[in-house]
Amino acid sequence: QVQLVESGGGLVQAGGSLRLTCAASGRIFGSNVMGWFRQAPGKEREFVAAINWSGGSTGYSDSVKGRFTISRDNAKRTVYLQMNSLKPEDTAVYYCASKDYYIDTTNVKTYPNWGQGTQVTVSS
Repeated sequence: QVQLVESGGGLVQAGGSLRLTCAASGRIFGSNVMGWFRQAPGKEREFVAAINWSGGSTGYSDSVKGRFTISRDNAKRTVYLQMNSLKPEDTAVYYCASKDYYIDTTNVKTYPNWGQGTQVTVSS
């Protein structure tokens, strides 16, 4: 089993920045691939970003590309999501997720491990 704990959410004005952190524990192999997803009220959970074990492969949704950056520190078993130029439409609960293999990374159904989520609210 892999346990994931997110932190760093909060309230920020449009144009501001936040950095989310996800700390992993438990089975190491299960956290080879780390992803961030988000879910706004009344909407389905959607892919935000993903990163492989080495950090050499990353992917982003079109809506955050160029504004958000995913990174990881394997020594600390932590993954980060740096969010810049935030917009009100970025408001959502952000979830950290993990799985074994870097394939089909945008598909929420392929991630067996999830954190509890952290709220991000961007005011206009």
